Amino acid sequence: MTESSIAAARAPLALDLLTRLVVSIGERLLTWQPIGSLSIVLPNGQRVRFGNERPHDAVLTLKNYRVLRKSFRRGALGFAESYMDGDIDCSDLVGLFRFVLRNQAALNDSGRSLFSTSVLDRIGHFQRRNTRQGSRRNITEHYDLGNAFFKTWLDDQMLYSSALYEDGTTTLEAAQEAKLDAILDSLDLEPGMSMLEIGSGWGALALAAARDRGVSVRGITLSHEQLARARARAKLEGLDDLVRFDLEDYRDTTGQYDRVVSVEMIEAVGEQNWPHYFRTLRDRLRPGGVATLQAITIGEEHFEVYRNQPDFIQRYIFPGGMLPTKTILADQARAAGFRYEPVLAFGPSYARTLFEWRARFEAAWPEIERLGFDERFRRKWRYYLAYCEAGFLEGSIDVGLYRLTRD
Repeated sequence: MTESSIAAARAPLALDLLTRLVVSIGERLLTWQPIGSLSIVLPNGQRVRFGNERPHDAVLTLKNYRVLRKSFRRGALGFAESYMDGDIDCSDLVGLFRFVLRNQAALNDSGRSLFSTSVLDRIGHFQRRNTRQGSRRNITEHYDLGNAFFKTWLDDQMLYSSALYEDGTTTLEAAQEAKLDAILDSLDLEPGMSMLEIGSGWGALALAAARDRGVSVRGITLSHEQLARARARAKLEGLDDLVRFDLEDYRDTTGQYDRVVSVEMIEAVGEQNWPHYFRTLRDRLRPGGVATLQAITIGEEHFEVYRNQPDFIQRYIFPGGMLPTKTILADQARAAGFRYEPVLAFGPSYARTLFEWRARFEAAWPEIERLGFDERFRRKWRYYLAYCEAGFLEGSIDVGLYRLTRD
């Protein structure tokens, strides 16, 4: 028998196994009365529906049986790999992820092997720990994709963190301005104060603090691309006498400041470094000083599974990343000697921000493609943005501002 005939013989068997598996999960799921609905189209054209019939449920199309092999070997990461490789299509990725989140317990019980993580992926995540060298590598892998890339789909200030959609806010640009104002207001800034920003991105917050509040700012980042643009913007706006940007790890910075701010930076610190990060916040503040964090948190009920099974974001988007819970934030802050105060939670705003980013990313794809990015990259980022949007919509993750005061 030739190699091609062997493959042909195997294909019906694999398709049959895939059909049985999907039907079996569906039958078990029905006993749980699933929330929402999902349709799966198998490679042989058979359609299986989970949940009650609805006119606009997500339709997941499995093009071949490779998804079965990848999912059994690598669980949810294998499924993501199949999507990136084009073996899967979905009419509504956000709808798919919301269905999974709403029915997570039932799905885990029905198809446990499909929702686990391989040993190799766990080892790979462990090897991406945020040591000083590891942090530089991890940050470079994401943020140094290039300023030209991010510029195509972020707002004009290139803010890559959640906007704040208040009543009446209609544009991403206005919502990002509202977020900047909320952060600066939480710091109780006065002209002449000094401020350190840990993880300064492309410089928008530091420049706003100097321009609008009259404070001197030092921003630190590990991204060469971000550093170059932030310095150029400070010079262009004539603020380079008030704002200084440096390439530096937070663990190596020195001095004391009236205020410290860190926006969606703790997610890249890593669990083993949380105590060091909070001690750094304390040590960089003068007595009586205030720090504000904008932080993404994961729900308490999801943390242990998330902690032990690296997810798509940790594997493909932010290597070495780790979300804390709100309880962990409070405990770490108090252990470092801070008075801890939640200021604002605005998870729905992040969902809307991600929706806007995804729309802009897709609209800009022809320009992004000309920068040298391929279709697999496009599908990976589409998956990433939809995956996060669903998490915020379902409340499994949240974002908030937290004020820490050094007595």
